[in-house]
Amino acid sequence: MSVAGGVVGAEGMKPTRVIDTHTHFYDPTRPGGVPWPPKENKLLYRTVLPDDWAAVAKPQGVRETVVVEASPLVEDNQWVLDLAAKDARLIGVVGNLDPNDAAFEKNVKRFAANPKFRGVRWRGGLVDIDKNPENVLRGAKVLAEHGLELDLNGSNAMLPHALKLAEAVPDLRIVINHLGGSGDPAATKPGWDKGVAILARQCPNVFMKVSALVEQVLGAEGAAPRELAYYLPVLEHLWKKFGEDRLIYGSNWPVSDRGAPYEVVFGLVREFFAGKGEGAMEKYFWKNARVAYGVK
Repeated sequence: MSVAGGVVGAEGMKPTRVIDTHTHFYDPTRPGGVPWPPKENKLLYRTVLPDDWAAVAKPQGVRETVVVEASPLVEDNQWVLDLAAKDARLIGVVGNLDPNDAAFEKNVKRFAANPKFRGVRWRGGLVDIDKNPENVLRGAKVLAEHGLELDLNGSNAMLPHALKLAEAVPDLRIVINHLGGSGDPAATKPGWDKGVAILARQCPNVFMKVSALVEQVLGAEGAAPRELAYYLPVLEHLWKKFGEDRLIYGSNWPVSDRGAPYEVVFGLVREFFAGKGEGAMEKYFWKNARVAYGVK
């Protein structure tokens, strides 16, 4: 039974499990420091470890995460895998490996031997099939052969390249990060809605991560709107195009602090997906993550 497009009693509905598929951990005090975030970023340049995430996530009922490695340094993949080996809350790792690196396949094979290594993320510039088709397609096929997935992160300009890649390697699971670069929900970027629609319709192997919702608000500075209505232009479009089976939860913490605290980030999407029904909420918060990332 629904009211105004939602479900009666949805405000009190909670998922039975949550997998946060997008967190970043790093330690600037390590020998050699870290390549990201930069020292100039006063909000993010600090030690961020699993216990720090748990302090904000556990009160919301979130106890498991897939970590996304932001550093381009190959050995930093091992650093986060070492964290995961000691911490059951870290159920998966998405590494950072450049397909243009001659050692890409060797590195994939090395890290894929670890069952917690679930995929690789490429930023927008690495996904340009028109510019570098050979390395991109070969790298994508290597990931598929190892049963890994590919996270793609970039602006809305990346969507056409993601489409070509997904069609060229249909057995590769692809997760588009951060709403596909929608921009501020009050004024989404030109072509975003159409790009998302085409990608969702033509590529069943593509998932969309509902992450970076609050930090894309222009000028938010930690005070993005906290009312769900503000974000509905983006959320409803993604819901209509990807449906309940291909949307995934990711906080993007601690970067999300640029827009709002973790509790707000979680609360917004919990309210939205609870309004779509218990089944949809369960899929969004954990069941779809198991399919996309192959975590248990």
